[in-house]
This record gives sequence, structure tokens and C-alpha cells, in this order.
Amino acid sequence: MTPRVMVLGVGAFAHAVQSILQEDGAETSCYLTRPYSHYGPGLVGQTWNTDDYPSPLPLIEQYQPDLIIPQAVAWAEQPWAEELVKQGWLIFSPVGDAMNIEVSRKLSSELCREYGIPVPAFHHVQNRLEARQVMKNDPRPYVLKNPICSPFSPIHAIICESIEDTMGWIERVDYAEGLFLQEYLGKEEAGHFVFISDGEISSLVTNQEYKRAFTGDMGPLAGAPLAGIVEQDPEDQYGLAKKLIHPLKPWFKKTGYTGPLQVTAIRKDGVWHAIEYNIRLGVTTTALLLRMLKNPVKVLLEVVRNQNPVLDWNPDNIFGCTLTLAGYGYPYVVPSVPKLPVEVSSQLECDLWWNEVDQEDGKLYMANHLNFEMGHRIADVNACFVNLESAVKQIENEMRKLRCLGSYYRLDLKELSSKYLDLMSSAKNQAQN
Repeated sequence: MTPRVMVLGVGAFAHAVQSILQEDGAETSCYLTRPYSHYGPGLVGQTWNTDDYPSPLPLIEQYQPDLIIPQAVAWAEQPWAEELVKQGWLIFSPVGDAMNIEVSRKLSSELCREYGIPVPAFHHVQNRLEARQVMKNDPRPYVLKNPICSPFSPIHAIICESIEDTMGWIERVDYAEGLFLQEYLGKEEAGHFVFISDGEISSLVTNQEYKRAFTGDMGPLAGAPLAGIVEQDPEDQYGLAKKLIHPLKPWFKKTGYTGPLQVTAIRKDGVWHAIEYNIRLGVTTTALLLRMLKNPVKVLLEVVRNQNPVLDWNPDNIFGCTLTLAGYGYPYVVPSVPKLPVEVSSQLECDLWWNEVDQEDGKLYMANHLNFEMGHRIADVNACFVNLESAVKQIENEMRKLRCLGSYYRLDLKELSSKYLDLMSSAKNQAQN
């Protein structure tokens, strides 16, 4: 029988996952979790809008998916989430207490300390007075984060590279949900993805994401990365899983953890420190990872059924790159953005995943946000090759085929890829010694 997959999400993530899994033989659909970015998912499968269906439970009962893939942890906050889990549907995410490794930054950091995993110094405060006291007692440059990982939290990460930066920002941030201060350790950052099932950890890829808005790593942090690099790494050649994920095996067993896990780490003085864990396939890494597997549908089903997955890798897709075309004003809030046309001069020779666009009279436009105003993420362009240089070259060539007034993309992917290779070469030598 043809396996059925339902994605909970929108935009390029849903467009990519549905497309790639369809190509591998699955039937796909999408429960659209936000009021925008519907065009891409609608190209490749049946979709349902939350305005028409406040709960996906009747749809799931009707559609009978073999696999449900949430895009963000916010699904677990919905009034229907408990019943979804209770009914036993196969969700490509850990559930219950196992979710806390991403949802609670304080718990995640304390968990690492308990199992001997290096983490930056951290503090969880409730208000500005407590933040000032932290800076008096333990003055350092800190990264300021929302304590509860949610796309709807009032604080998105602010990287402060000095004590003065930190002192300035703690006076300005919104303390409605408190504030998590995490020591700033520098820029030698990398991530690693694994699948956890049947008590075993299967390494997948190592990656870097670039969240600064502009070329040269300038500007504010965007809500999602503007570019990224992914490398096949089933042998964990850089030691990230060994150092930062494997020590947690007793906790995985205790919580019944089943599903994906990413650790993001920063190396300081030769030591990798875990700065964050994510319990879902990353928005920028998912499509590249799935392209690197010859059998993505089979692997995802094996993981969600708590079986030991058999990974069949594509030898031509060792490296992958992703680059985002950002629209007028992104990532700032911009009032009164007109409906600007999005043009594609010729068919791309790599993957093109649509984000915030709409179609009208056969033409594409930046999406109109009726209830709020913001900048746009127009599309993601992805390329995979046997080497990183070729992936970068293709993605930069293909991106030139897209045009929208005021849009931009980062122009430093070649420089970023060179720095990635240098960093990981150093990390590999260190891991081997």
C-alpha cells in the first residue's frame, strides 16, 4: 500500500517535504498551521486550513496517515494535541517529557550538566531587576533568548558579543515570559542531526545555519536561517554526536524518546559546548537531508515505528546548500507593502521551494498579509552535489533566475563554505587525536 504522510506546517518546509516524499512513493497532504505561505504546499497535495478546520483530528481520522510530521513544537500547545497523542497516531516527534529538551532551555542546560555535557554558563530570570543582578554577579557577554522555545515568544535570540551589548539589551527586551541568558562563546558553530529509535542513535548529517540577515554576517538575526550548509555524516566524523548526544542515552530511554534530534554547538578552546537541542527536522536542513537519502519514506517510517532505520545514502549528494530569497523589508516589520510580482526567468535546475507567495491570474506575487504586516521570505533554493564547491556554484547561478522588487539574498555563501570546511577539518583532526 502507498504510505500516507500528513505534514503540519506551511511554506517551503511543507512544500519540500511533500514533494520529496511524493517522489519516493508516498501520498502526502498538509494541515496548514498558519494563515499564510499556503501556495507551495498546495502545489503538491491536498491541504486544509486551520480557519476551516480548527482541529486536524477529524481530518486525520478520515485521511488515516501512516506518518504525521510537525514543522514546529507549537503543535503540542494546541487543544487537540493531547488527544492526538492519546489516539496513538505516529508523530515524527518525541512526545511528553521528551519534548522538554527543546521546549525548556533551562531544563536542557541542566540535563547536559547532569550527564557531563559541556554547556555555556546560563541564567533564567523573570524580570529586568533579576537580569541586572545577574550582570552584577556574573558579568559576561550573553546571548539573550526566550526561555520557552516557541515561534510566538516575544523574544527572538539576540547575540551580544560584549558586556556592554548585554547591558544595553536587558533594558529593552520584553520579559513577559522571562529571559534566558546564555554565555556567548564565539562563532565556531556547527550542528549535528540524528534519529533516535529502538534505543539507538543513528547519525545523519552535520550542518551550519546562517541566521544573520545580510552578507558578511551583518544585520539582525532572522526568524529562520537565510542560508545553510549540510554534509552527510553517518559516521559522526567530527565527534558532535559522541560528545553531545550519546551521553544522554539513559535519558532517552527514560523518556521513551523516538524521533529526530539536532544539537547545535559552539567550539571554544577546542571543546564543543551544546547551546541548543531541537526535536524536529530543521526547516533549512530537512529538504537537503531527505535528498541525501535514497529511501527517505522507508527511513522515516522505520524511525516513527521505533525500529532501527536502514539508511541508504545517495553517493552523489554528499554536500547540500540552501539559500533564501528574502522579500521587501525582511526581517523587519514593514507597513503597507504592495503586492509585488515574483518572476522566474527560466526553470531552475535545482530545487525551488516556495514560501510567502500567492498566485493570481497565473502570476506569482509576494503574499498579502491581511491581519498583520511584515517582511517576506519568498523562496528557498536548494542544491546537492558530491562536493561543496559545486553545490555553492549551482545555487548562486540558479538564484539569479528569481526576481522581486527589493528582494535580496546573502552573497557570501562561497566564503561561508570555505570557513565551514576549515572549521570542520580542524574539528575532525581533533576528534581523531
